[in-house]
Amino acid sequence: MIATPAADHGFFGPGSVTWRVWSHPVSVNVGFMRSVVIQHLDPFLAASVDASGQVEARTALRYDRTMEYFAQVAFGDAETALRMSEILVRIHSRAVGTEPVTGRPFDANDPDSQLWIHVTAWHSILYCYEVFGPGRLSAIDEAAYWQQCAIAAELQTIDPRDVPRTRAGVRAYFEDYRPRLVTTEPALRLMDFLLDLQSHLLPQVLPGPLPRIGNALVRHATIATMPRWMRPLVGVEQSPAVDAAAIAATRTAMSALKRDPRRMLEVLDRLTPRTTPILAPALMGTPSANPVTYTPTEARRVFGHEQTPREMYDDILAARRAGEGPAPYTHGHTDELLSFTG
Repeated sequence: MIATPAADHGFFGPGSVTWRVWSHPVSVNVGFMRSVVIQHLDPFLAASVDASGQVEARTALRYDRTMEYFAQVAFGDAETALRMSEILVRIHSRAVGTEPVTGRPFDANDPDSQLWIHVTAWHSILYCYEVFGPGRLSAIDEAAYWQQCAIAAELQTIDPRDVPRTRAGVRAYFEDYRPRLVTTEPALRLMDFLLDLQSHLLPQVLPGPLPRIGNALVRHATIATMPRWMRPLVGVEQSPAVDAAAIAATRTAMSALKRDPRRMLEVLDRLTPRTTPILAPALMGTPSANPVTYTPTEARRVFGHEQTPREMYDDILAARRAGEGPAPYTHGHTDELLSFTG
């Protein structure tokens, strides 16, 4: 597979702990799966996802575009990542409504909701790297990882000052958030659907019983990483013996893929073709056209992107207060999607 060089190193670059952790094969399956399932324990996020109906209506496309965005932030060039972050704010601007249990509003661009998504994703990727990959990072590397997590947060509506930057800080964040986690009917349906995501994706790319086997492995491995107290909320049960078997089998499979980057890209290309050209240069060691790394602030100045996502969101809120702004999504809509690539 030929990897087209990226325009630059983006925000992290080769040698960064982000590239090391996020390029491990477990990140794009179990790590991603763990994060999106757990995220639905926030009832406002679950209501937002349920309101549009896109996870179930356009499953493969939704998965592909979500992976594309995360890959671009972690591995892609800086200007494209900035543009995609701005498009994401526009996409989320229509994901608004009322959470049916509490009667309170939900808003996909809300900084508090965005922080929950962001921290859960970065934590899940790292935790699965520890469980199924090489193990825990050194203290220096882990400190760098959480600093880079805060940098990536600048591409969302989050205030980077709110992002925890240590393992203890992340643990405290989750403990503080835990009383807000509840199970709703939409959340249960969506979490079960997502745990079986491979059964919706793999039949398109693998023959015979392989999709069923692959789905069972990812489902059990994902559940194995969940704390015992969380599993009843997710609506799942799994014995310690199944946990151990799933971890061992997944660790073996991920180790084999890690040793063969070309094979990993082939598998990735079948599941998320939009992600492959972004991740391929990092996996294949293809140098960037311009070997420079930016901060988001530097990149906005260099490439002429005047507003941060938070400033865009403030403008959206002002327009909404004035009775203007985009209309909310309807359930199961078939609207044309805003393209990340222009």
